[in-house]
Amino acid sequence: MSPAPRPLRNLGFLTIGLFDEADPRRGHESTLDLITLGERLGFDSAWLRHRHLQYGISSPVAVLAAATQRTSRIQLGTAVTPLGWENPLRLAEDLATVDVLSGGRLNPGFSVGPPTHYEHVRDALYPDTGEQEDFGPGRAERLLALVRGEDASDFAGTEGIEVYSRRVQPHSPGLASRLWYGAGSLRSARWAGEQGLNLLTSSVVKAEDDEGPLDFATIQATQIRAFRERHPDGERARVSQGLVVIPTDSATPEQRARYQAYARARTPRTLAPQGPARLLFAPDLVGTSEELVERLHAHAGYREVDEVAFALPFTVEHQDYVQILTDLATRLGPALGWDPGQD
Repeated sequence: MSPAPRPLRNLGFLTIGLFDEADPRRGHESTLDLITLGERLGFDSAWLRHRHLQYGISSPVAVLAAATQRTSRIQLGTAVTPLGWENPLRLAEDLATVDVLSGGRLNPGFSVGPPTHYEHVRDALYPDTGEQEDFGPGRAERLLALVRGEDASDFAGTEGIEVYSRRVQPHSPGLASRLWYGAGSLRSARWAGEQGLNLLTSSVVKAEDDEGPLDFATIQATQIRAFRERHPDGERARVSQGLVVIPTDSATPEQRARYQAYARARTPRTLAPQGPARLLFAPDLVGTSEELVERLHAHAGYREVDEVAFALPFTVEHQDYVQILTDLATRLGPALGWDPGQD
């Protein structure tokens, strides 16, 4: 049996940061405006998706560096950075730098696996080492070790006027405790728990058992419980859920119709596992806060968490995002037990 739903302790939102290729600055500025709005509304966290060779944010760490200078309280996260595109040492340097600039507010989320469409980008990404690159957990373990302050070099000391360190600089001691893993399978959830990471769940899971239930919420809840079983902190291990949730309390009739059409267009992929990986997608949740509370409290995955980073729809306008974020913070969050004044 799933536990009774707990009062929501941490309210966050997640955006892809879409932009027009002809005017990319406008889209990036819109994303930064949403983050500053989120802070004013009391959100605990703002998260950026990571998109390569698409019209969404390709460098969320850079965008979050800008956000650190426009905000002072809100936590800033990536959900998630695919490590197949990254050099772990260089990424560790960037993450630590932004964490220092933020005053210890960065929450890097990451995942492993080969880059999307790897056969098409391999020669540009890894022209000399494409066949040798490790895209498995070993790549993540390198990042963890470097962020935690383990040696990156066997040389330290002064050479002329240059001073060298063995570990990544700057070193941000609290950053390692704020690393999140984006898991969609039972195996990856267990691995994240064994590594002592925090867990990011999303609106996608793997339906790995041909004979098992094809219910998204049940599969997600099973993965969360498996994560906590392997985590040193057990039931206290942090898990954040990232469903697409669109409250319509203050929406205009035109906005409601647009949101409902968006959800309907994405519904077919929720009806059966998709592709050879058997990916199962969660239905998008659209409705009044009263309706959404009822649906979330009945969701087995949601009942396992007290933190969320509700995902914003991809293809709406800036004013739509303002309405959604305002309703999340002023209507749905409090209805779920969230108090913007709590720690």
